[in-house]
Amino acid sequence: MGMTDPIADMLTRIRNAGLARHQKTDMPASTIKEALATVLKEQGYIKNLKMSSDDKQGVLRIYLKYDEENCPVIHEITRVSTPGRRVYVGKDEIPKVKNGLGCAIVSTSKGLMDGESARAAQVGGEFICTVW
Repeated sequence: MGMTDPIADMLTRIRNAGLARHQKTDMPASTIKEALATVLKEQGYIKNLKMSSDDKQGVLRIYLKYDEENCPVIHEITRVSTPGRRVYVGKDEIPKVKNGLGCAIVSTSKGLMDGESARAAQVGGEFICTVW
């Protein structure tokens, strides 16, 4: 855990911030994390993201989204592929998450995308995480 798997670290920060009802959470920036946050925003799971620079690798700030009852819009965000156990899916194996209520996020040759977009683009790839 931690920096051996920066994506798992990111998901944990988002999860914890939601439980604590924080408006935002910061983490060390990276291209893949920015891409992942962008998909989360496009799919309506977060409000916004902002990249800012510091002396090191920069900071990615994620603004969380809550419903009318002040519950996080993200119920569950789960790491699938890990550095120790990579999980790949073909274009026809991309799963539906929670009967289509949730979203699979896949790292494809055409970039990081949600499962629906990957299916439409006819590409598979590394199965990064599921969100619901």
